[in-house]
Amino acid sequence: MTITALAEESVRIIIRHQAKSGAYVASPGFAAYRYAWLRDGTFTAYAMDRAGQHESARRFYQWCGSVVLRHAEKARSAIAAVRAGERTGGNERFLHTRYTVDGDEVCGQWGSFQLDGYGAWLWGLAEHVRLVQDAQLIRELRPAVDLTLDYLQACWRLPNYDCWEEWGDRQHPATMAAIFGGVRAMAGHFPERAEELGRLADDIREFVLVRGTAEGQFVKSLGNPVPDASLLWLSVPFGLVEPDDLLMKGTVQAIERELLAGWGLHRYAADTYYGGGQWPLLSAWLGWYYARTGREEEALHILKWIASHKLPAGFPEQVQDHLLSPDSYRQWVEREGQPAVPLLWTHAMYLVLAAELGLTENPNPTGPMPNPSV
Repeated sequence: MTITALAEESVRIIIRHQAKSGAYVASPGFAAYRYAWLRDGTFTAYAMDRAGQHESARRFYQWCGSVVLRHAEKARSAIAAVRAGERTGGNERFLHTRYTVDGDEVCGQWGSFQLDGYGAWLWGLAEHVRLVQDAQLIRELRPAVDLTLDYLQACWRLPNYDCWEEWGDRQHPATMAAIFGGVRAMAGHFPERAEELGRLADDIREFVLVRGTAEGQFVKSLGNPVPDASLLWLSVPFGLVEPDDLLMKGTVQAIERELLAGWGLHRYAADTYYGGGQWPLLSAWLGWYYARTGREEEALHILKWIASHKLPAGFPEQVQDHLLSPDSYRQWVEREGQPAVPLLWTHAMYLVLAAELGLTENPNPTGPMPNPSV
């Protein structure tokens, strides 16, 4: 299948699994992922904007705004508690990580206090406005944006779960990069808050540069200095540092050395989830970084590697070419079934990388788009 055809199919799959509310279901074929995450959804919406599907992206950001306002009382209570120095109440004091497509909280085994999605949706909203010149949307969502900014301003220093929903007792540079990206993006839209948000962004960057590094590279989390593929976020797309920053170069070299097998990228070396396989969406992220640093040929190899792992149902979350923990793979399959497929986030990152390489231009599948049915 050609790159254009795969891009068109990716658009179809994403639209098919966008709910009437605007939320994107993370993976309709995997029970634990039949929910919506602000983080996964933001990158899916960004990919749809890159593919010219602006109304789909717009509906997602409207959904984000509705979720924040739906849980506004909880957010304000958390803000007040943190400002008052209270540290009791546990995870349930804070906004959740995943929601139903209607915006309800979801209980489950995963930690709920996670901040990366709240920074990411602000960054994504700003990107949508930049790409589409949709100033009306940011005015419409102003109450939700302001509340999200207040929430992040109060909570950004607190230990919370990383983007893999693990290590809830630590601080994570990748999470802080997402917060930085969202805060900085919004500063340009609200002049009356620009100075305040600029200071906040500077504080986050300084914290990461001073405490989130070791031996010439960024660390997975404070107290855990190993590389993690999510550290790519610090440069692409959130811009806490430039792609050619020496710390970023050192981080990418560590990621390549310890996490890259062929063209497939692992999350981190101690990963045991479904055997610690390779994640096509992370490979696409590395390709995104390569494309931004003049390494287009390597980025194209990654794009082709991802394409080679398409299954009949779509792109998966993981592939098993190279497992870090083979025995764990069997245990996860027995417990939860096969790995998630299709994963909308993987389709999204394929679209982003193809667009970065100039290989697609607003792919529009022929024929009518399916109506949202979730």
